[in-house]
Amino acid sequence: MALDHLDRPSLSARPSAALSGRVRAPGDKSISHRALILAALAQGESRIEGLLESDDVLATRAAVAALGAQTQNLAPGICRVTGRGGLQQPEAIIDCGNSGTAARLLMGAVAGWPIEVAFDGDASLRGRPMGRVAEPLIQMGARVTGERLPLRVDGGPLTAIDWISRTASAQVKSAILLAGLRAEGTTSVTEPAASRDHTERMLPLFGVEVRRAGLTASVEGGQALRPTDLTVPGDPSSAAFPLAAALIVPGSEVTVEGVMLNPARTGLFDTLIEMGADLTITHRREQGGETVGDITARASSLRGVEVPPERAAAMIDEYPILAALAATAEGTTVMRGLKELRIKESDRIALMARGLAACGVAVEEEAEGLIVAGGRVAGGAKVETAHDHRIAMSHLVLGLAAERPITVNHPEMIATSFPGFVEMMQGLGAEIAP
Repeated sequence: MALDHLDRPSLSARPSAALSGRVRAPGDKSISHRALILAALAQGESRIEGLLESDDVLATRAAVAALGAQTQNLAPGICRVTGRGGLQQPEAIIDCGNSGTAARLLMGAVAGWPIEVAFDGDASLRGRPMGRVAEPLIQMGARVTGERLPLRVDGGPLTAIDWISRTASAQVKSAILLAGLRAEGTTSVTEPAASRDHTERMLPLFGVEVRRAGLTASVEGGQALRPTDLTVPGDPSSAAFPLAAALIVPGSEVTVEGVMLNPARTGLFDTLIEMGADLTITHRREQGGETVGDITARASSLRGVEVPPERAAAMIDEYPILAALAATAEGTTVMRGLKELRIKESDRIALMARGLAACGVAVEEEAEGLIVAGGRVAGGAKVETAHDHRIAMSHLVLGLAAERPITVNHPEMIATSFPGFVEMMQGLGAEIAP
């Protein structure tokens, strides 16, 4: 079981021989959350295949069950959700664990129903801002008590708004659109730059019309959701780790199948190709409203680049692994426009800077960026992850190509997004163990 490896005080990655093999990307976390929530709002039975069974997604599944939907595991990664066409008063606090997506999207989903819902989460999630969701919901007519967890949403009749977002955030946009389904009139959200559009792509699968024009997405209130069957595509954020390992371990060739290729999520792959990565994409196809493909990575001599700041929205979760790859590249990699990384599960800018420095990498931390000078990676360090799954996995991948092992603490948090990470990497030949 995955937790046999993750339920340890630390994990270490050691310099490895060539990696090889074909693996399947775990289900996309963002889409798994949305599929559960929309299925719960629908009237009738939906079947979700390829559902990511990570801690974050399990928190959402428990939440929709507490809000009145019936959920049933049919097999690993296959879940039946029977919605009641609405949400009911839960008997207890909704615990979102470590998941900001669960908290923010569920806040929007419950806002239009005559129920009072208290939300909480772990210590990390309690530190993340929720005011950016609370503000538009309050303008629509909901009552929100608190700007950070724990907080309470008192739902009821809503009025549509035209919301101009100050930042590009798929979570904020999705929360507003979900609330808009219960609002009188047409609710629209306009962003300063394009964010992930998974909600806009998935709502039509459940029978909801979404209008999109440039950076604006709109829904008409009063639309009922109908149940559907869908397959969750593979998560590009998770696929990034085995692909990155193949690029930096000499002689490696790894294929990850079924990776989602939504343009709002492929910024890392674009950047890697600019760095000289040998990446090829084959067998493009449609799955769950998204384009997917099989990606093959072969060991490559990477070179440093300056990543366009406007690309940040399309790869915001991938900067930790990009920073690890940059440490092995020839030359300097400049990453800016990363303000959002300061308020993720941890301060990812600071943690990556400290972790890379501990491994002998020359790195400069800026207020909204990182500058990494590539070359020799000494390793031999124990890295503080602050319970952040992406910090842990990024340093473990780096350890496969370092001169000496790299150890991370709190590996149990990897289960929030990628519970099978260690087993997958070991199956490819990676030297990762307690």
